[in-house]
Amino acid sequence: MNAVHLARNELRRLTAGTLPKLAIAALVLVPLLYASLYLYSNYDPYGRLDNLPAAIVDDDTGSGTGEDHREIGREVTDELQRSGDFDWHETSREEAHNGVRDGDYAFAITIPRDFSAALTSSADFEPRQAGITLTTNDANNYLSHTIADQVAEQVRDTIAKKVGTQAADRFLVGFSTVHERTEKAANGARQLASGARELRDGQQQLANGASQLATSGSQLSSSLATLKSNTEDLPEQTRKLASGANRVAAGNEQIAATASALAQGSADLQNQLDNVNDRLGRQLREGGLDENEVQHVLGVLGNVRTPVDEADNRIQQTSAQLDALATGARQVASGAGKLATSAPQLSGGIAQAADGASTLSKGASSLDEGQTEALNGTKQLVSGADDLRDGLGQGLRQIPNTDDDTRERTARTIADPVAVDNASMASAGTYGAGLAPFFIGLATWIGAFVLFLLLRPLSTRALTAGTPPLRVAVGGWLSAALLGTAQVVVLLAAVTWLVGIHVASPAATLGFAILTSLTFTAIVHALNALFGAVGKFLGLVLLVLQLVSAGGTFPWQTLPDALQPLHAALPMGYVIDGMRHLLYSGPSADVLLDVGVLVAYLVVGLTASTVAARRRRTWTVGQLKPELAL
Repeated sequence: MNAVHLARNELRRLTAGTLPKLAIAALVLVPLLYASLYLYSNYDPYGRLDNLPAAIVDDDTGSGTGEDHREIGREVTDELQRSGDFDWHETSREEAHNGVRDGDYAFAITIPRDFSAALTSSADFEPRQAGITLTTNDANNYLSHTIADQVAEQVRDTIAKKVGTQAADRFLVGFSTVHERTEKAANGARQLASGARELRDGQQQLANGASQLATSGSQLSSSLATLKSNTEDLPEQTRKLASGANRVAAGNEQIAATASALAQGSADLQNQLDNVNDRLGRQLREGGLDENEVQHVLGVLGNVRTPVDEADNRIQQTSAQLDALATGARQVASGAGKLATSAPQLSGGIAQAADGASTLSKGASSLDEGQTEALNGTKQLVSGADDLRDGLGQGLRQIPNTDDDTRERTARTIADPVAVDNASMASAGTYGAGLAPFFIGLATWIGAFVLFLLLRPLSTRALTAGTPPLRVAVGGWLSAALLGTAQVVVLLAAVTWLVGIHVASPAATLGFAILTSLTFTAIVHALNALFGAVGKFLGLVLLVLQLVSAGGTFPWQTLPDALQPLHAALPMGYVIDGMRHLLYSGPSADVLLDVGVLVAYLVVGLTASTVAARRRRTWTVGQLKPELAL
C-alpha cells in the first residue's frame, strides 16, 4: 500500500456522502472566506475617505485692512472643501464639538479668530505661532484619530508652504528693493569717487596757490615794511615840496607876467612897424619916387625888419610857454599842496598796509598748513570713496535681483525646499494589497488547520497492516496537501480576479502559495500525528505566535525584543516576505531564502510525521482510549 493509495482512500472516506462532500468544499473555501472577504473589505479604505464626515470651524476674523485684508482661515476652509478628501461640513464650534462627541463627525478642525493675524505677525516683527484645534473621539474609532492627525499635519504643511511662499516672496521683494537702493548708492558712490578725485585735484591746486600765497604774502609783507620805513618822512617832505612848489609857481607867474608885458610891447612894435611901412610908402611916393623905387625901399626895409619879426615870434612863443609854465607851476603847487595834505594819510595807509601784509603773511602760512592737511584728508576721502564704490559694486552683484517669475519660483522653493520623488522599486498600490501577503499566509495556515478537523493524520489500517512509516506519513499528509493546494488556487483566483489585487508574477506566486500550503499542512499534520488532540491546540498556539511575530502589518524590526526570535524561527514571516516580493515585484534572489526555509519546514514536518507513524506502530492504552478526543 503506497502513499497515493492511502491518500485516495482517505479522500474516498470523506466523500462517501453528500454532507461529507459539502464539508470538503467548505474546508476548501475556509481560506477564501477568511482572506478574500477581509481583503475585499479593506481593499482601499483611504480611497473612500470622502464618505467620512468631518467638521471644520472657521472663526478667523482675518488680518490687515483694505487691499491688504486677508482671511487665511477662509482660504483653508474653501481649499479643504474643494479637495473632496473628506465629507467636510462647515459648522459652528458648538455643533462641531457635539458632533464629534455624538459620533456624527469623525473629527473636527477649528480655526481660531486670530489665525490670519498670527500667520502674518512675522511681517511686523512680532511673530507668534498660529494654532488650529483638532478635536477627536477615540470612542468613535481609534483610526479616525490617526487619520485626523495626518489631516491636521497636511493642513499645517499646506499653510506653512503658503505662508512661507508669501513670506519668502516678500523677502525677495525686499532684496529687490535693497538691490535698487544699493544700485543708486553705488551710482552715488561712483559719482562721489569721481567728485572726490576732482576735489583732490582742486585741493591740490588750492594747496599750491596757498603755498604761493604764503610766499608772496611774505614778500609783500617785507616790501611793505620797507615801503613803510621809506615813507615815514613823506608828510614832511611833501610839505616842503608844496612850499617850494608855491614859491616856484609865484616866480613863474611873475616871469610869465613880465614876458606877457614884453610880448605885448613886441606886438605893439609890430603894429607900429606895419604903420611905418604904409606911411613911408606914401611919403616916398609923395617925394617923387616911382613905384619900383618905393617897393625897393620897402623891400630893403622888410629885410631889415625880418630879425625884428623873428624876435617878436620868439617873444610871443616864449610868453605863451611862460604862461603855460606858470599855469603848470600853479597846478604843481596845488598838487603838491594836496599831496602834502594827503601824505599823512598815505603814510598811515602804507603803515596799515604793511601791518595787514604781515597779518596776511601769517594767515597765508596758516592757510598753507591747513590746505596741506585738507589735501591729505581729501586724498583719504578719495581712497575711501573708491573703497565705497568698489564695495558697493561687489555687494550689488551679490544682492539678488530677480524678475517676477524667478522670484515666485524661488519663493516656492524656499517655502518647500524638498520635493519627494517617490522612486518605489515595488508598490502594493492599495491598503488591501499591502495586507494581502499577511492574510494569504494566515488563511493558508487556517486552511491547513481546519483540514485536520476531518482528515485523519495517519491511517490506522495502514499502521495495522505494517505499511512502512514513511508511506503512512506521506499518505496521511498527501490528502491534506491536495486539499490545501485546492484552497490556495481558489484563494488566489478570488484575490486576483474578484478583489482585484494585482500580482506581479502570477505563476511564481501560485507556486509559492502551493509550497506554503504544503509546508503548513505538513506542520499541522506532524502536530496532529505526534500529539493527537493536543496537536490541534498546539496548532492554534502556533497560529497566535505567528500572528504577533510575523511582521505582517508593521515592519518586524518594530516588534518587542522578546518576539523577534520567534519571527526568525517561525515560517510565517518567510511566507509574508516571499509573498511581498512575488506580488509586488516578481521573483528575486531574496525569495530563494524563503523557499529554502519552507522546504526545510516541509521536510521536518514529514520527518516528524514519519517518527509519529513509527511510534504508532506500537499500540498503547492511551491510543486505544485517549484521555482527550476532539
